[in-house]
Amino acid sequence: MAKGILLVNLGSPDSPSPKDVKKYLGEFLMDERVIDLPIVARTLLVKGIILNTRPKASAAAYQKIWWEEGSPLIVLSERLQEKVQQKVDYPVALAMRYGSMTIKKGLQELVDQGCTEIKTIPLYPQFAMATTETIDVKVDELVAEHFPGVTITRTPAFYKREDYINVLSKSIGEVLNDLDYEHILFSYHGVPERHIRKSDITNGNCKMNGKCCFKKGSKQHEFCYRHQCEITTVNVAKKLGLKNGTYSTTFQSRLGFDPWLKPYTDRTIERMGKEGIKKMAIVTPAFVSDCLETLEEIAMEGEEIFHEMGGKEFTVIPCLNERDDFAEVLSSIVKEWATPETKNV
Repeated sequence: MAKGILLVNLGSPDSPSPKDVKKYLGEFLMDERVIDLPIVARTLLVKGIILNTRPKASAAAYQKIWWEEGSPLIVLSERLQEKVQQKVDYPVALAMRYGSMTIKKGLQELVDQGCTEIKTIPLYPQFAMATTETIDVKVDELVAEHFPGVTITRTPAFYKREDYINVLSKSIGEVLNDLDYEHILFSYHGVPERHIRKSDITNGNCKMNGKCCFKKGSKQHEFCYRHQCEITTVNVAKKLGLKNGTYSTTFQSRLGFDPWLKPYTDRTIERMGKEGIKKMAIVTPAFVSDCLETLEEIAMEGEEIFHEMGGKEFTVIPCLNERDDFAEVLSSIVKEWATPETKNV
């Protein structure tokens, strides 16, 4: 069986125009694993309210971060794809869960090259319903409908791989080593608390109090986004030798009025500014590619909040993007699958 690799990231509007942003948001927010409400309620919320109010503001945000080459997330993902392709002996395609670079197109590209055994690699270190799971489900649907002769192998969350932690730590350390900072925030994309409960395969063992995140051997950790974020921070802090009290984990980008994972990034930035922190660094390990949430929400809005509260220096550490060592991590994942005798990291 001929092997192929499909890298999958979130996606982007085709342009920062309100029309294209509205189309993109419609597809994204109508996903039942993103806004997990019954179809009628979800339709009323998204099509009746959000798509009539949010596209213009979101388009303005995209316009602030849009590159001459296009969407930063798309451009950076394409650069990463090229580097992974240089390191492996199998065709590597790139797709987005939302937008015009569809997963169907990515699968078709590989099938056209004769691939019948495809490994999908969601570009998310941590598992979540609204990221990894929606990609896996969409791939299964497309294969069943359009590519019945294709065998799919999924990639589990790679948040605790030693090589990934080494690369993430190195990317952070390269900035911190030359920086005089008082506190570093590890800001992860937020999800509603109910998503954590829905992903709990132990049917209620998750207490949402933060304690079970650190309980060794818990079966739900395989699919617990909160645990995986917390452990990512712990492992990086250990690798870098960060002192207790100089770092913390927060969650950004919430929508609606239901409780989301806490503490919230924006409120933490505000609080620390008020408490007298003058020099802050922030990294976003839930994203491997810089995008709207890192370039605008954190680097622009976050810095504005910090300065308004009296903070002076606000340093945003880039995502892994197209780093050679991160491409090497992904190529190792591929090689371990293609040659099972390869030792797992």
